[in-house]
Amino acid sequence: MNIKKLPFIFIFLLCFIGLAQEVNYSSEDISINNFVDGTLLTPNSKKKPILAILIAGSGPTDRNGNQNFLKNNALKKLAKSLSNHGIATFRYDKRVVKQIVTGNIDKNTTFDDFVTDATSVIEYFKETNAYSKIYVIGHGQGSLVGMLAGKGRIDGFVSLAGAGQSIDKVIIEQVQKTAPQYTEDAKRVFGIMRSGKTTSDYPPVLYSLFNIEIQPFMMNWMEYDPKEVIKSLNVPILIINGTKDLRVSVEESKMLKEAAPEADLKIIDKMNHVLFIIEGDNLDNAKSYNESARNISQELVSDILEFIK
Repeated sequence: MNIKKLPFIFIFLLCFIGLAQEVNYSSEDISINNFVDGTLLTPNSKKKPILAILIAGSGPTDRNGNQNFLKNNALKKLAKSLSNHGIATFRYDKRVVKQIVTGNIDKNTTFDDFVTDATSVIEYFKETNAYSKIYVIGHGQGSLVGMLAGKGRIDGFVSLAGAGQSIDKVIIEQVQKTAPQYTEDAKRVFGIMRSGKTTSDYPPVLYSLFNIEIQPFMMNWMEYDPKEVIKSLNVPILIINGTKDLRVSVEESKMLKEAAPEADLKIIDKMNHVLFIIEGDNLDNAKSYNESARNISQELVSDILEFIK
């Protein structure tokens, strides 16, 4: 090694270490109750901060936005980015994550249970009186959960990749796009479920959608129309979606905007469902769900910060 380069390398390493260690918040794991465990990030400022509660999307999603074999840390990165800019954040594991870890899975878990958990989180932090305002950021399924739990309890709401239709309509549209030959089967099964009944009469290829064990959960979820729910929120609202979201189309966010005309709508070019900017094709998009080294959209962070602050 050229010894003349050593001072430069030394200075570079010092700068790099300094940047890596620059964290403007403290971290604390908190159990809200027997169902909800999460992580609170608190800015170092002595002032009463604003708190943003992050609610994860569908599936057994943990506080960081991850599932088995799908580690992207999207929600963890969003929480850290906001807290580094003075916003306290709390993100938590969905109750099914804890059930899986403990081997005590409750097959009778309902969509309303997720709303109950989110409500418990909001009430917990309201009772501390430690925050000047409380916002909810609901991602995917968490958008509807956050709307329902936040009504009358929060100061602002962010729908992040949230659907604008009931879940049965969203799924029927997805089937139409990916396997149109099964569209009528999907409509028929959802019709049976809307009548309050379960059924095993569906094509085997649709098993992942209509497994008899998840039909009661889906029936509960189907009761809610996000367009009607968002109308009931009497707080500032920010609706965000990305043009490369493979799960929730931009049209869904526009439906929410039509239902709540005073809401702000931000469409982020090339952002996908897990908040990454995708320059490539759908394969690159799908692979990113398990690529934790990627950075989330900085435009997303800026939009949320501007809205909250």
